[in-house]
Amino acid sequence: MTTTGRTAPNGRRVTMFAAGALAAAALIAGCGSSSGGGSSSSSTMHSGSQTQATLMTEHNGTLGTLVTDGQGFTLYRFDQDTNNPSATHCTGDCATLWPPELTTGSGAPVLKGIDAKLVSTVTRPDGTHQVTLNGWPLYRYAPDTKPGQTNGQGVGGTWWATTPTGDKAMAGTAPSMPSGGGY
Repeated sequence: MTTTGRTAPNGRRVTMFAAGALAAAALIAGCGSSSGGGSSSSSTMHSGSQTQATLMTEHNGTLGTLVTDGQGFTLYRFDQDTNNPSATHCTGDCATLWPPELTTGSGAPVLKGIDAKLVSTVTRPDGTHQVTLNGWPLYRYAPDTKPGQTNGQGVGGTWWATTPTGDKAMAGTAPSMPSGGGY
């Protein structure tokens, strides 16, 4: 490990770990392939610090009733995933753009307006636990910067806001694919 030392104004020696900074940069730069393959890291996930996921419903004037996380951000499902059996196929760079809804708590997710019989988890390739609804793994969309936004609806013809039964919300038109790729 490379270290450098400096003396702070109070006379104490401060040690900085360059290797830690390099590791963080490598993680951000090399999160996997653009095809969605590779492993993902919970440090890049929206819900990585949660101990228990929250799923609730919100009404959207165009799409109807949608599932959101505990902060009101729209949750999406991915057509390349499967629901029977549950399997996630969005990892690496894909999971940076589409952070999975994770739970690390030992209890069931907190539910508001969602049938508990439809909610479960699937273990991701990196060992984290992603929340599923009717078998479909759930994700956020990073460009949704405010609660209630649905910018991920229809991206790449494979990403859909999720209804309380795990179905695709289908009203409206698909937006153009963002420059980062639609996965």
